[in-house]
Amino acid sequence: MELTRIAGGDPNCRNDDCPTIFTTDRGTIAVQGYTVERRTPEGEAVVEIPEAVLKEAFRALGW
Repeated sequence: MELTRIAGGDPNCRNDDCPTIFTTDRGTIAVQGYTVERRTPEGEAVVEIPEAVLKEAFRALGW
């Protein structure tokens, strides 16, 4: 899967460990964030990202 960063990924982060939003070559959106402790189905996770990163993604997508 190819990822294109559209929001987040602060340049001050080390090892690409900041919350980030990507579009994919499959027509989906991928979110990188901090894991939230909650049970989810196998292969899924709940992640937390700052509201500002989500707003940045909406602007980048023209929403």
